[in-house]
Amino acid sequence: MVKRYFLFFAVFLSLFQNILSNPFDSYIGKWILIKEKSTPIELYESLTLEFQRADNYNNKIIFIWGSGDKTHKDTLNISPDSGQYFWHIHDRVFPVNVFLGIRMPVNSNVTGQIRTDTIQKELKLTKTYPLLTSQGTYLMQENDLFKLTARDSILQLIITFSSRDLQNKYHYTFKRKGYREAWITRLTDNWEVQGDLDVQAFLLSIQGLVNRKGPELYFIYPKWWDYHFTEDFYHYLEEKKNFTFQRIQTLSETIKIFKNKFKGYIVWDKNKPATLDLAFTLAGLKDGVVVSEDLIPLVENAGLPLLEDLRGSINQKSNHELYRRSFEQYGKQCNQNMLVWLGGESGKIRKSGIADWGIMNKAFFTDLSTKSSDTAEYNVAKEIISSYKPLSVVYGWHVYTKDKERDYVKLASRYGLRVEGLHTLPNISFMHHIPLERGFSFHNNHHLQKRKKYKPRKRIYISCVQTDCLGLGAWNQPGRGKIPYAWEVTMNWSWIAPVMLEYFYAQATPQDFFIGSLSGPGYIYPKAVPEPILPVLLDSAYSMMKSLDLNVFEIMDYSEGSTIKGNTELPEKIVDEYYRHMPEAIGFINGYAPSYTYAVRNKIPFISFDYYLSPDRSVKDAISDLKELARMNIKRPYFLLLHVRQWNDINKVINILKNLGKDYKIVPLDIFLKMAGEYPTFQSRFLEKQTIGREK
Repeated sequence: MVKRYFLFFAVFLSLFQNILSNPFDSYIGKWILIKEKSTPIELYESLTLEFQRADNYNNKIIFIWGSGDKTHKDTLNISPDSGQYFWHIHDRVFPVNVFLGIRMPVNSNVTGQIRTDTIQKELKLTKTYPLLTSQGTYLMQENDLFKLTARDSILQLIITFSSRDLQNKYHYTFKRKGYREAWITRLTDNWEVQGDLDVQAFLLSIQGLVNRKGPELYFIYPKWWDYHFTEDFYHYLEEKKNFTFQRIQTLSETIKIFKNKFKGYIVWDKNKPATLDLAFTLAGLKDGVVVSEDLIPLVENAGLPLLEDLRGSINQKSNHELYRRSFEQYGKQCNQNMLVWLGGESGKIRKSGIADWGIMNKAFFTDLSTKSSDTAEYNVAKEIISSYKPLSVVYGWHVYTKDKERDYVKLASRYGLRVEGLHTLPNISFMHHIPLERGFSFHNNHHLQKRKKYKPRKRIYISCVQTDCLGLGAWNQPGRGKIPYAWEVTMNWSWIAPVMLEYFYAQATPQDFFIGSLSGPGYIYPKAVPEPILPVLLDSAYSMMKSLDLNVFEIMDYSEGSTIKGNTELPEKIVDEYYRHMPEAIGFINGYAPSYTYAVRNKIPFISFDYYLSPDRSVKDAISDLKELARMNIKRPYFLLLHVRQWNDINKVINILKNLGKDYKIVPLDIFLKMAGEYPTFQSRFLEKQTIGREK
């Protein structure tokens, strides 16, 4: 009884406070015009609004047109309780449109009405005042409608005048001062250790620190960066997310702006690039910026103290000794759910795009070899990876000159970890903080219609899948939307940086169909994953599929080598696990290059790629290849699943397909799988003997 009383009292108090609260409260503060979303303002060019508390009146709304010497200011004193406001006209200028031949009545006082709607979050002002025209006086009736959106951070102002047609309203969009204001700079294309790498590393360390609590610093990467979308996404942030950016021109300016975000500096040695990984680790743990010897004067002139110097005796250690010692000393202080493999290019060049995200999250950095024959480095890599609990994420990529992708992903998979590449993944510390638009949900472009029968004819059906992540390759290139195309979704982005997926989903055409990947909740090799952990990983992947409106899933397993020098086939028990843990999937696809696992369960197909379109393969040769496949697979219908490598242009694919002949038909992947499951002409086939050992 007592609990019920207190619950009733709490609800009543909340409602009572809402009744007493001033509806004006949500507007208090300064509002900055978003010019791109507003009616152009002649002469003054800008408009600032300020909602204030006042002494003699309950509230004020201040309109400031222009800036500097070119300014016009109007103040409205408002009393929401009485439903009235008072306005003293002090200037003849009609600021909304200065080029109309009209004048305001100077020294006049205007009293108007105010109405508030707390449910719709609207504030309405009505004004009536005389205007002087060339023929005399016109009694103007003005209505100002203020409307809050975007969690009360965006303000719309719509002004209508009795002298204008209703469809010709003045429409201004404002953002609350301080809301989504950020800094931007361009990175150069020099990532050489003896070149600009120290500058890039310095900036990335700053980005990781300043973006910890919110999106403050964004980078536009060079044109040919692996992820091509950084400049497009910058414009998307401006146009769709109401960000405004100020450009930073120099390193000194960068330090000056963000100096209060870090505690000092950490020195790495250009002659020992492995020290950069340790420097990034310490940057996250000690809130320090990363510099080479050449940049020490820059940070000391700014008054930053030295936190750690990684030159000297540490350079005498081999890489594996350096990483083992570092992990023993700092591993427990680092994030226990993520690890950064800062691989990729090595030697003269090191691209470190993911460093900001690792620093922001206090991750441990390394670039050890994961190839078992590199005994010393492999053993340390194994020690580090095995210390993380299953489902932890390994960000970054393997080192191209040390090992292979299959070595790296296999080692992570053996301990139930998932990989999220690449080492060049940019601006994640920034985008992580941007929520989805209110009311936004992920909707895929499904093509299957309920109760419609999809019976294939005796022909060759082709479906194209563009792999290697949405952000790479063809998405922003010409041709997208002309033919049915399937795209891998990097599903971990749904929680790492959901706005990145919103960006792709919002741009998708009806021809673009998204699929889940790759093998799990991130990149894994299911044959290498310990048997008790695989169901947990698949359940996690399936949960993300449902939230992203995906019903097709892609698997790739190179744990026993590539298609050419090993096998990418899957044993039946693993295929069964995918069917079991993804019960609403309409189909599964497998492989990268051609693979050889096929199955059908309850008319749901599991089908492998039959062709890999290399970026280097000519149109003429690809046409010959596909026709050759059709001659060897004589049963009709023949379902030919085609993997398009990410650097291919879609127009190239279109050119290939249109020259195949009338017996070939390209169809959306979901329709392709529907027909293949109900009318299979492929033979069920599984890996008979698995050679890879699993961790227990």
